[in-house]
Amino acid sequence: MKQAQVMTWAAVMSAVFTLSGCAGAQSSADSQAVDEPLENTYWKLVALEDQPTPVVDGKREAHIVLHTPDASTQNSRVAGSTGCNRLMGEYHHDEQELGFDRLATTRMACPGEVATLERDFLATLNEVSGWQIDGKTLTLTDEQGASLARLEAVHLY
Repeated sequence: MKQAQVMTWAAVMSAVFTLSGCAGAQSSADSQAVDEPLENTYWKLVALEDQPTPVVDGKREAHIVLHTPDASTQNSRVAGSTGCNRLMGEYHHDEQELGFDRLATTRMACPGEVATLERDFLATLNEVSGWQIDGKTLTLTDEQGASLARLEAVHLY
C-alpha cells in the first residue's frame, strides 16, 4: 500500500473505533442474540475437531466467505484462506446441509505448522455435510452431526 493510502486507512479506522466507543456498551448477551448469516460473512477458523487453530505471525488467518450465488451463472462461490494459501471453490447448501466442491488453492510453500493447518482445513471442508449457526459461531458438521470445525464471524467494518 502507498503511504497515503495507509494514512487514510488509519484515519478511517481511528474514526470507526472512536464512534463505536460512543455508541455505548453492548452486553455479550445482546451480541449473541442474533445469528449471523451463513452467506456473505467472514468466517474465521478458530477450531478443527475441537482443537484451537494456531495463529502464525505474518500469515493470513484461515477463513472462508460463502458468497451468494452469481445471478448470471447461479454458482455459489467460496473464497478465503487456508492460513497460507488463498482458497476458492464452490459450495451448495440448504437449511441443514452444506457441501464444498471444486476446492482449489494457490501453491505457495507453507512452513511446518501452517502446512499442517492447511492440510487439515482442506480435508475438513471436504468432509462437511452440515452446518449450524449460534450467534456469531458457525459449526461445520459431518454426516452424523459431529462437529468438524468451529468458525467465528468477524466484522470487517
